[in-house]
Amino acid sequence: MTPQPPDTTDVPDTPDPVRDPWRPAMRQALAEAGLAAAGGDVPVGAVLLAPDGTTVLATAHNERELTGDPTAHAEVLAIRRAAQRLGEWRLTGCTLVVTLEPCTMCAGTAVQSRLDRVVYGARDDKAGAAGSLWDVLRDRRLNHRPEVIADVLAEECAEPLTRFFRDKDFKPRPPMG
Repeated sequence: MTPQPPDTTDVPDTPDPVRDPWRPAMRQALAEAGLAAAGGDVPVGAVLLAPDGTTVLATAHNERELTGDPTAHAEVLAIRRAAQRLGEWRLTGCTLVVTLEPCTMCAGTAVQSRLDRVVYGARDDKAGAAGSLWDVLRDRRLNHRPEVIADVLAEECAEPLTRFFRDKDFKPRPPMG
């Protein structure tokens, strides 16, 4: 039997001590994004991690088309679910990992929930509120400013979004209910 090389699918060519620890959670967020796309929603997924940085408190994906709720962004849903699980709105020490740079609503929710960190994949030059268009998360006028880590698996996170919006046959599904 020939020895097999180690699996390096999750190991970047050049180690990045800032982004590498978040890659497994981002892969989980990408799986959530796939669920959003399968349901006709913009493929964005989120994972909310406990203060230990590895325990998953909540996962979510966009559900606007599914629910007819304009606030049903992956980030907001993950934050709501984690707060419900913990019985506490203050998510101090927790990390939000999301495939797309948060919009102003989601960035505001991250600030209000007292997250310690927001990690995102693809930048959103049209609506990003973590540095691309606005910088709500690091606004010095606010009392709470989570750490921001950008560009984790950025290309892998951008690809489903690009594919989704280029699909000429895309038609939003009517809300369920």
